[in-house]
Amino acid sequence: MLNKAVVLGATGGTGMVIIAELLKRGVETIAFGRSLPKLEQLAAKLGNPTGLRLKTGDVFKAGDVQEAAQGVDVIFHCASVPYHEMSTKLLPMGEAVLEAASKLGTRVAAVDGIYPYGKRRNEQPISEDYPKNPHTQKGKVKFEFERMFFSPRWNRAKRLIVRLPDYYGPTANEASYLGSTLEGIAAGKPAMFIGNMSVPREYVYLPDAAVMMVELAGREEAYGQNWNIPGAGIISGKEIVRIARAASGSSKPVIPVGAAGLSLLGLFIPVMKEIVEMLYLTKEPLILSGSKYERTVGPIPATPFEQGITETIRVLKARQDKSL
Repeated sequence: MLNKAVVLGATGGTGMVIIAELLKRGVETIAFGRSLPKLEQLAAKLGNPTGLRLKTGDVFKAGDVQEAAQGVDVIFHCASVPYHEMSTKLLPMGEAVLEAASKLGTRVAAVDGIYPYGKRRNEQPISEDYPKNPHTQKGKVKFEFERMFFSPRWNRAKRLIVRLPDYYGPTANEASYLGSTLEGIAAGKPAMFIGNMSVPREYVYLPDAAVMMVELAGREEAYGQNWNIPGAGIISGKEIVRIARAASGSSKPVIPVGAAGLSLLGLFIPVMKEIVEMLYLTKEPLILSGSKYERTVGPIPATPFEQGITETIRVLKARQDKSL
């Protein structure tokens, strides 16, 4: 049961949808972030609901997190760091969050991805007990985060990790591979697509993911474990672009970008060259099994791609029109 929660990284793609889902359920919610103007923009987007409080602070400081999390049932750890800062910042940030949670004796639900699994080695889809054998630098850092997260050091805090595949939705931002693609199509501009456009891959619609994440966070039996958050199946980049163009009325080109293009872009945007080592997922994608979630909670919410992508384009176009 959830009565009160704090969401770290509140203005990020996952933070925003989790806040919306918590408020929908009548949960008193604290949005935590570094920038008050960004938090105020978030509150305005949500209609300045009475159940939402804003709290500024530094997620790298356990004292700030502890102060924001007083009296909450769950800390949602949605804060992230850019790819090119992951090796130096991911663990210190997680340790600060867990130090605060341990002192308070509260629960923590952390949002993470699939990189620790490494390359697929057998049939799809994979369950939570699939062996983790990361071969990329980011996968190794994320696996180290998991070991730290479940360490006995933080035994006063109950902990769970939810693992998402690539995601999309109206709140998805630069942390999502599809974010800039759909924004470009919505704006009627040429866009780029990261990786192979022909290989079908798994994507989760963020509002669906929020339902699953909040469901798990409210269940005592879900803690002490990893949980897969699967999408509504698989879809190719070509099909995504077809749906998005139909929704936007745009026919501008969408250019696939591989290792060479990302390395070139990385000269100007450091995060781009960091994506190169993750391109294996665009050629040999992992697909997550949701059977554990179904056994514990029930049916998986799975918005069809046609509906989810169309709604994402609609919201992005409305936002772009408003900013003009």
